[in-house]
Parts: sequence; structure tokens; C-alpha cells
Amino acid sequence: MIKEAPSPLAAKNTLLIDTQSTLVSVGTERMLVEFGKASMLAKAKQQPDKVKQVLEKVKTDGLMTTIDAVRSKLAQPLPLGYCNVGVVNVAGESAENFKAGDRVVSNGPHADVVRVSKNLCAKIPDGVSDEEAAFTVVASIGLQGIRLLKPTLGECFVVTGVGLIGLLTVQLLLAHGCRVLALDFDSQKLELAKSFGAEVCNLAKGEDPITVAKSFSRGKGVDGVIVTASTKSNEPISQAAHMCRKRGRIVLVGVTGLSLSRADFYEKELSFQVSCSYGPGRYDPNYEEKGQDYPYAFVRWTEQRNFEAVLDMMARGQLNVTSLITHRFDFSDAESAYQVLTEDSSALGIIINYSSPSESRHTPSVLLQPTSYSKNKPVVGFIGAGNYASRMLIPAFKKAGAQLHSISTSGGTSGVIHGEKAGFGEATTDTQKLLENDEINTVAIVTRHNSHAKFVVSALKTNKNIFVEKPLAITRDELDKIRDTYRSVCKDGSGPHLMVGFNRRFSPHIKKMKELLITVNEPKSFIITVNAGEVPSEHWVQDIQVGGGRIIGEACHFIDLMRHLAGSKILSVEAHSMGRTEGIDITEDKASISIRFEDGSFGTIHYFANGASSFPKERVEVFAAGKVLQLDNFRKMKGYGWAGFNKLNLWRQDKGHNECARCFLEAVELGMNTPITVEELFEVAEATLDAAEQIRHS
Repeated sequence: MIKEAPSPLAAKNTLLIDTQSTLVSVGTERMLVEFGKASMLAKAKQQPDKVKQVLEKVKTDGLMTTIDAVRSKLAQPLPLGYCNVGVVNVAGESAENFKAGDRVVSNGPHADVVRVSKNLCAKIPDGVSDEEAAFTVVASIGLQGIRLLKPTLGECFVVTGVGLIGLLTVQLLLAHGCRVLALDFDSQKLELAKSFGAEVCNLAKGEDPITVAKSFSRGKGVDGVIVTASTKSNEPISQAAHMCRKRGRIVLVGVTGLSLSRADFYEKELSFQVSCSYGPGRYDPNYEEKGQDYPYAFVRWTEQRNFEAVLDMMARGQLNVTSLITHRFDFSDAESAYQVLTEDSSALGIIINYSSPSESRHTPSVLLQPTSYSKNKPVVGFIGAGNYASRMLIPAFKKAGAQLHSISTSGGTSGVIHGEKAGFGEATTDTQKLLENDEINTVAIVTRHNSHAKFVVSALKTNKNIFVEKPLAITRDELDKIRDTYRSVCKDGSGPHLMVGFNRRFSPHIKKMKELLITVNEPKSFIITVNAGEVPSEHWVQDIQVGGGRIIGEACHFIDLMRHLAGSKILSVEAHSMGRTEGIDITEDKASISIRFEDGSFGTIHYFANGASSFPKERVEVFAAGKVLQLDNFRKMKGYGWAGFNKLNLWRQDKGHNECARCFLEAVELGMNTPITVEELFEVAEATLDAAEQIRHS
């Protein structure tokens, strides 16, 4: 299905590209399309590791919460394609090696405008056509497998599976001066391999690949096997082991079963390696998102340099891709391309061409549905449409009766997908236009943490009511700027609402806990244990400059929760983390934060990323006046020593998201006080920054 979306914005280290041609990756995209059409049971059978995670989540969070999470995950849009050719429209900041008008190849999806990291793009030589260049990325997948194979001139290799990547791999090995034997069940593809100079073994005719390989290698065994097939069978790897000479090399580029026989590998001392996509840099956010290239002298071949190598071979006529093109479609008829993909097993190179004028593609806003709005009720613009926004916050605002006006994202596509589903009137990539729109009186900010303060300040200056997902700010300078702007806008005590999404204090359990604690006229002791789970060090949340780290980005929830339950101002904060040690990249997210309050209450937040997933993710315990309250995972709460209260259990987890949104929108509509006072928001932000700074400087 083709969706019309606002054109994406050029960002730092990226290029905005007007697409000319794209190539359908037959193997990968057919697999994704078939997976998308499969039933829930079929999807589960294909992902047994994910099923285990789901079952663990059921134990801790409950069945209904887990079902909601799974459905949301499966409903996330997934752009298809990664073989894009186009012309640079805008070169973003720090993309100095490119300029508008450059013809480039990238791993952008099938779309008439794409935004791609500069390190995932390469300039196309003049002698290479757009359609030829569209094969660059898939050829680089084969090339990376070959680099791991380390062929030398005169060696002999087997390519198992000669689909699109396999046929390109055959040519690349031949260009290395190697002899190649191609294995497949498809006679037409084998004929193509033969025309390139390979010898062939037709498995459909019952030819024995091991016998053929023995003859091909002159009785010595082949030097190596590169497997580009896609199958659940273990047979390709087993065959590869039997075909290889002693100390031969096997590289897996495709997908196969991996139940290996030790004996097959042991006696010959075979090496086996799985190739990762287009080359070094793949899935490294420092390389792909931040634009940090690897030193040329130490990492000769990155994914970008592999692109360039393939393009150079095309320019010299050493890589024949035109014979692989079997179908051509215009982008407007892309659905027919996918019909061919799923119905025609002989399809190889399916090219999609893009002919619309560049000017018509760059529209910052798209109308999703005609809507009228009442100015007497909250009219909301959302900035951000990531997982949390789409799964939790947008549904909560909709359920609370918000009038959903515009949704702004930097990429455009996710805004359309989630905007249509929720009933927004417009999707846009022009956030400033959203903030300046007089019809919108309320904004929800659900972007990466380092942008929160900027958007809060801008929204305050346009007199918008603000709901910002935590944290309010990730630095003291940001917090000071928000505070100064708020005070200048609200000089007479009136002005827009400012709210942070500290939803836990609005959950049924915390409301009951607060109700019980109000009757206690003495200091309270708190223990909040957060079994946070590991987040990789390369994740953006762990990046101090982007996410602020997990204490600022996540532990602030629990500082606010303790502040709310204490009902007293924070007097002091003391924080410590696990000592730095070899083998553990991040220690900040294994920390304890102790807080003292003015009324004599105190508590400790244990925020641990090194626990077992089967243990409750969040536990809140309160000790006061000879009584105890214990809450696990916002599902089950027990009371000890409380007259008239024993327990409060729910069928599904409720962390207060819906009630938090409802209370905020009610305050906006009726002119009531903001559910959390701005003084508390600033107090919690200060305490969070204190804790993070102490941990980092300890």
C-alpha cells in the first residue's frame, strides 16, 4: 500500500534524496510480506525467541498488558526496501562531502523522498545508469561475505543459492580471479550463472553437489563456500562442510538452519562465519546516525566503501546487472511489483522507477481527514510519534476526549500511519508551523529527550498548554531556560499549563496508597526497587547528550513518585552507582538514590539494570506507623496492619497513563490547576539532575 506522507526534514549527517529508481530485494522483501500476511500463530512459530520473551512478560505484567504490547509491536509500520538511487535535494549539516544535485545510491526505502545517513550513501559514477546503480546495496551484501571469505586468485569456491545476491556474488568472485561453482534448484538462474562464467550443479535434476564439488575442485575439496540461500534446512551448511578442503572457509550470507555437526567441522578444522549485511558500520549508531567514519587505514572496507567498490566495478563493466532485471514498474503501480514478488518465483531484479516532478514531492503537511474543532476544548498537536507516543500517549489522549489536530514527525511516514489510526486531522514535518497554529491550544511533546526543553520553551512562547513526556530537561542550562521562560510568560500567576508525564502517581494503586498515607501523621520510609533491565550502551537513551542517561531519562519517574507519596519538599539527595569495573560499559543504571524530605520522611530508589526479567519490574514499599504497603508491577498491592485494607489487585497492569492524560486535559478545559504543580516539576527535575551528577562524579 502506498501512503502519501509529508516530506522528511534534512537532519545533521543526513541527505534528503529525490528517488529516481529502487530495487526490490526479492528475498528479504518477500519474507517480510509473507510474515506480514501470516497469522499470529504463524508469526509466533517463526520467532520462538520472541515467544519466550512474551511468556516472561505475561508473568510480570499480566496477560492483557502483554497482549496489548504484542499487538502494538506487530502494528508498527515497516517501510520496505533498502536499494535506493536518487538525486540529493538537500545536504544536511556536516554532510560536507555531498551537495544538491549529486546522484547517489543509498539504503533508503521505496519512497519518492528519503532521508539517509551520509555514511549510507555513495556518489554514482557518470557511466552507471540509475537502474544499474540500484543493485549496489544488494551487491554489497555479497561483497561483504566475500571479504570475510578472503579469496585469493586461482582459488575455487561454491555459491549455494543463486538468487539475486547469489548471482551478484558469483560475478564478484569471478572478478577476484576465482573459479566458481553455482548450486541451485532453478535452471534459469543457473543458466545466468553459467553465462557469467561459473560452472553449475542443478539440484533439481538430482545432481549430487558433493560429488560435483569434488570433481570441480580436482579432488582436493573447494577452498570455501558462500551460502546465499534462504531455507530452514540445515543441509546447505552440512553440504558446505563436506565439499570443503581441510581448513576451508564457510560464510553464511543468507538464512539457513544452523544445527551443525561437530564432526563435520572438527576433522577438517573448518572456519564458519556469518556475514553482517553490507559491511563494517552496519547497526553502529556512531557510524550510521552520528556520521563518525572509521579510520581508513584501520578499517579499509566500511559499508559505504563497499558501495563505492561495487559502483566502480559497474563503471568498468566488470559487474553485469542489466541481465538480472526481469520487471519494471512505475512507483504509482508499486502494488503490482509486490504481486509479482509473491506470485512469480522466477522474478529477480524488480525495478521501480519514479517520474513525478521533484517540486511536487516536497510537501511539509498532508491532510488526513477534514475536521472541525471547538476552541472551548483542548485542541492537541503531537510532536513525535515513536513507540511510546503511538502505543500509550496518543490512545490515552484520544480516550480522554482530546481533539487531535496535527501530528509532527521529522520523517513524516510514522505521523501519517499513527495519525490516520488515531483520527488526527493533519500530519506534518513542520513543527514550528504546528506551534504557531492558532487552532491548536495544547501540545504533547514525545520526542527524544534532548529536544524536550527546546520544544517546551517554544511552546511556552506561543502560549500553548504543554504536556511533555519525561524528562523535562537533561541539563541545568535547559532547566533554567524553561524556568525563566515560564516565569516571563506567567508573570501575573496565570498562563499556560505545563505538565510532565509522571503517570505513575495517577495509577489506581498509588491513588489508594496516597489515600491511606494521608491518615499517617508521622514520617514515612520508602523503598522503590526498579528492575529496569539492560539497555545496550549504544542505545540513544544511554547517550548523555541525547537521552541524558537512564537516571535522568527514567529514574525521574520514581523520584517524582516518592515526592508525591511523601507529600513534602525534597530536602537532600544522595546517589551512588556500581563501581566502575572491566566488562561493564554502563554503571550509572545500577544505582541507589536516597532522598530526605522536610517532614522527616526518607526513602531509597534502587534502580538496577542487572536483575532477572522474571523478578517484578517495579516494586514500591512504604513503612509507616507500624504498617506496610507493598505494590508489585502496578497490578497487585498488599497492605499489612491497615484497618479495612488488605489488598488491591487488578486484572491488567495500570500505570496511570489514561488517568494522567484525562486529568491534564480536564485542567486545560475547565481552567483548573495543573495536576502537578510547576514547583514540584522543577523540584523533581533539580533532584534528578543532582542524582545524575553525583553518580557521574563519584
